[in-house]
Amino acid sequence: MTRVWKWNRPVTVREVLEDLQRERSIAYTTVMTVLDNLHQKGWVRREAEGRAYRYEAVSTRAAYAAALMNDAWSQSDNPAAALVAFFGMMSDEQRQALQDAVRIVQGPDSRERHEEREAPQEENPGSAADAGGR
Repeated sequence: MTRVWKWNRPVTVREVLEDLQRERSIAYTTVMTVLDNLHQKGWVRREAEGRAYRYEAVSTRAAYAAALMNDAWSQSDNPAAALVAFFGMMSDEQRQALQDAVRIVQGPDSRERHEEREAPQEENPGSAADAGGR
């Protein structure tokens, strides 16, 4: 996936192979199998081009990472403990990014909604008098 995201356009097995071979020896069939597996899992889509396919990422790298984290978290028998352990591994910068993300997800008026939920509910004075007068 890293190579597909890096190119940021539909790529062929040959292009990915040549890119990977700059760093290590790898077989064409290995790259083809990995891209086919990613297609079967729904992470890339492919379109025929002659006798080959062009592969393109279905989602962003951020969405992919989020799905991996969600999958790992959902498999925990104690999700709260898993989150505490995960947060404990984070750097200060990562914790700040998490706080920023929570603010974005909650939206600009989330503080007002939170305060409304937390405010003590006042009794309706008319309803108490009506109930006692019957």
